[in-house]
Amino acid sequence: MNTLIAIIGLGVLCLLFEIFNLRKAIVPITIIGLLGVLGLTISEFNSTESYYNNMIVVSKFSSTFSCLFIVLTIFLVALGHNFYENHQSKISDFIAIKVFLLSGAVAMVSFGNLAMFFLGIEVLSISLYILAASDRMNLKSNEAGMKYFLMGSFASGIILFGICMIYGAMGSFDVSEISALSQSAELPVWFPIGVVLVTIGMLFKIAAVPFHFWAPDVYEGSPALTTALMSTLAKVVAMATLYKLLSVMNADVSEAFKIVVVVISMASMTVGNIMALRQTNVKRMLAFSGISHAGFMLMTLLSLSTSAGSLLYYASAYSLSGIAAFSVILYVCKNRNNEDITNFHGLGKTNPLLAAILTAALLSMAGIPIFAGFFAKLVLFNQTIQAGYLALVIVAVINSIISVGYYFKLILAMYSKEPNEERKGTPFLIYAVAILAIVLNIALGLFPSLVLDLLA
Repeated sequence: MNTLIAIIGLGVLCLLFEIFNLRKAIVPITIIGLLGVLGLTISEFNSTESYYNNMIVVSKFSSTFSCLFIVLTIFLVALGHNFYENHQSKISDFIAIKVFLLSGAVAMVSFGNLAMFFLGIEVLSISLYILAASDRMNLKSNEAGMKYFLMGSFASGIILFGICMIYGAMGSFDVSEISALSQSAELPVWFPIGVVLVTIGMLFKIAAVPFHFWAPDVYEGSPALTTALMSTLAKVVAMATLYKLLSVMNADVSEAFKIVVVVISMASMTVGNIMALRQTNVKRMLAFSGISHAGFMLMTLLSLSTSAGSLLYYASAYSLSGIAAFSVILYVCKNRNNEDITNFHGLGKTNPLLAAILTAALLSMAGIPIFAGFFAKLVLFNQTIQAGYLALVIVAVINSIISVGYYFKLILAMYSKEPNEERKGTPFLIYAVAILAIVLNIALGLFPSLVLDLLA
């Protein structure tokens, strides 16, 4: 609860800085504030407390995922310092929206009541709608914001309808009461219908097949920094929330549920990777790549009682490599009208360090050692085999091999093509975020127990 209050207070402070004309201090003070919030969250690791009649529940699960969300927000805020320097709107607006978005993310993994869960998801979603359409002079950004708003509103409506069904069946919004009642032998028919509707809405939020059609267009049309936020922070928030929701509803006891998860996981991995092979726009390629990674993360739903650690590890590995990749994309594609792969021609010659970082990030996403992406998939595959789903693991391995094709297409463009033009100097924060993110990724690959043991 202290974490949530501190984040909201920091967001208000960002808005006040604009009033007092302290624009240059917004980014550094926000980063310092978020580091303080991170320390506060770490101090609550081993505590389990509930607040406001069980509306917010602080647990090891919520604390560890909140720490990941805060770290990702620090990176995204740091990247915004250069990204918004020539923007027509005030930088305080964008930074404050990101901080308030973080408060929604923390609420989504800390809820003890379905009303708080819905409040958190709406805070996060509305922030994303605004950021997607934030480049007002760009027609693609306007289209992305409108498309995301319309589709996201339908998904939120489905989630709300599902919550109403669950309340009608259980007579309570409190998740501890719902969890106890869901173990009853005779459940009203409205309860499984409500769980299905909530799950469908959350599958939209993580862009899993067949609820993925919005993702490529929205990712391409949104400003690059917003795309980075959606593909990393927003995706892992939605996945962690879905995991917690289904754990509360005891959904893993149903064999029919597990079959549906296997089918959606296979479809997401396969469709995402095959469609990514055809892309020439880097943001669309990473959108389809994100759909594929959503399929991998869905594998954790097959063993809800034991896979929280592997979900945290996979989410950390994927999001850190995504932050590193988008740091380079922001540098290469700044002041250009597109994010086409041709913009990356010769990057290995003009800026070897950033090319190496992007290569490492892509290799991690592909699941190549020594990066955390490889060990995250290894842990996930081992756990899925133990759960008895060997066929799913075989499909996942084949899809990992397919993904190498489009990741290496971008790598080859950086090292085998001649540069189109000479690039200007790289801002310090781009280097700092990219290097730190990929170093953390490698550290998690070398020492996976640092994360896996947190939720053991």
